[in-house]
Amino acid sequence: MKSKNIVVLALTLALNIQASNLVCLAEDSASKTNAQAVSKTQSSPLMESMNSELKRSFDKLKAHGDAPLYYLGYRLYDTTTVTISGEYGALTQEVEPVRSRYLSVDVRVGTPELDNTHKIREQGYMGSMGSSSFRKDVNIPIEDNDLALRQALWQQTDQSYKEAQQQFSRVVANRDINVTEDDPSNDFSKEDKAEYFEQPQKFDLDSDKKIDDWTQLVKRLSAIYRKYPSIYDSSVVFQAKLTKRYLVNSEGSRIEDSRTDYRIYTTAQARADDGMDLWLYDDFEAVKLDEMPQEEALNSMVSKVADNLVKLEKAPKAQPFAGPAILRSKAAGVFFHEVFGHRMEGHRQKDEKEGRTFTKSIGRQIMPSFISVVDDPTLERLGNVTLNGYYKYDDEGVPAQKTPLVENGVLKSFLLGRSPIENFPKSNGHGRCALDETPVSRMGNLMIQSQKCVPYDELRQMLMAEIKRQKKDYGLIFDDIAGGFTVTQSQAPQVYSLKPLIVTKVFADGRPDELVRGVKIVGTPLTALEKIICAADDNGTFNGVCGAESGSVPVSASSPSLLVGSLEVELKDKRQDKPPLLPPPYHDKNKAEDHKSDGGKS
Repeated sequence: MKSKNIVVLALTLALNIQASNLVCLAEDSASKTNAQAVSKTQSSPLMESMNSELKRSFDKLKAHGDAPLYYLGYRLYDTTTVTISGEYGALTQEVEPVRSRYLSVDVRVGTPELDNTHKIREQGYMGSMGSSSFRKDVNIPIEDNDLALRQALWQQTDQSYKEAQQQFSRVVANRDINVTEDDPSNDFSKEDKAEYFEQPQKFDLDSDKKIDDWTQLVKRLSAIYRKYPSIYDSSVVFQAKLTKRYLVNSEGSRIEDSRTDYRIYTTAQARADDGMDLWLYDDFEAVKLDEMPQEEALNSMVSKVADNLVKLEKAPKAQPFAGPAILRSKAAGVFFHEVFGHRMEGHRQKDEKEGRTFTKSIGRQIMPSFISVVDDPTLERLGNVTLNGYYKYDDEGVPAQKTPLVENGVLKSFLLGRSPIENFPKSNGHGRCALDETPVSRMGNLMIQSQKCVPYDELRQMLMAEIKRQKKDYGLIFDDIAGGFTVTQSQAPQVYSLKPLIVTKVFADGRPDELVRGVKIVGTPLTALEKIICAADDNGTFNGVCGAESGSVPVSASSPSLLVGSLEVELKDKRQDKPPLLPPPYHDKNKAEDHKSDGGKS
């Protein structure tokens, strides 16, 4: 998510938590996929139209304007989406496929050292960042008609070029009235051209029967919630998406690829007697339809969400607390994503408005020596789990690259797009964006590895020992997590906040564990990372979608469970209105029939 005042980054609720039987120190080289896309020798007619118009525009526009045009790029995304949603056994959304196209034009004027994308520094919170990508209200044909496509490209290029010239004038004026920047790195890196063409993937949901099968399944799954009178809102949603990407630029790069995504998720809401809203979420995600779970597993997923929500409704409310805790692998991945991953994104290191927590820490130890962190978008699978953050080329036409961030606790590098930073002049293939946004450096497949690990039961015993050592009454175990956000700009506190779903108290005196509700994990990154004590050997992977300045992009994070010496939690907010006054109609009807059948004696 973005705010005009402060940048707030969030891992959305679309998390796919999957357990994987991995060793504590993941051997990613052994998990490389052997499945390679079938390549083709030439590009599609759509790509040829884009390439022809790009050459014409670049050759003729580079001699116009006060600032020379030195780079021009087109990105076009063609999407087909099928969404099937149900509540209480009935459909709530049409299931007809929706076809859309999105076009972004990247224009850079000036020089790679200083161009129109340079950050404009302003007083207060309202600083703005120049953009190389401009998306206007131009209709993009969904048919591959050369003249119609080039007409749309021409219109958007003209508008973008004019805006880039105006923006560059503001950049120059702004630089002249401000102090010298801490990081004087160039605005754009020179990269080798890339050419890659693959046969477009096919939509597995390609028949009316398949769509109808999933429609009926969604209805049956959503009807499971009828058995739970205290759950006042629920849904089951299945979504299938095919995305074809076409990228050309004035450096000679031409990339044509595609991906399919299939996802089914459920959400449910209830309200405790004290007015606190409670909700749970779970999902499955795959890149092939035949990798989706069978109906039995999906029934179990929905029932588990409903059963846990009923338990949470009756659970006692947690209290503010700081003490030892275990983050299960579900929560640990999101923890590292928010606490650490966003602060590794390269563009934040030279932005004067950013907190730059780790900018000057290259070569320094920032976490325990047994922890290493790598981001590797070249991995399609890890163990038996497909990784959501896999891609061959980023959205700036640079090959994806494995990037070691931390080795034995020591910071080694950052995630980089084509915006250079001090001592890192080249991209490592992490420039990413949503369909209609401008690429910035983002995570792909974040993996936390530990050389110090024990069986989970032993990690729990270590938690008990730590509780007693700190003379606490209890510690906490975070089994599940919905998402979170982190604040990275310097005008605000450098904090993070995570939203756990399933939280359990573990008592020092041996009392049975107690489920609690209503907490958020909060803290500051430097302190949190230093307090990791040990890891378990139960590595797992989540797949999800992360939102930041460049929109929502698919990501994954793999981590073992972690024992942390101290985590702080605070109470979440709650509503003041009571739960629904009447039971759901389905349950009210059943009670009336039961009352009638037993002669009114019940």
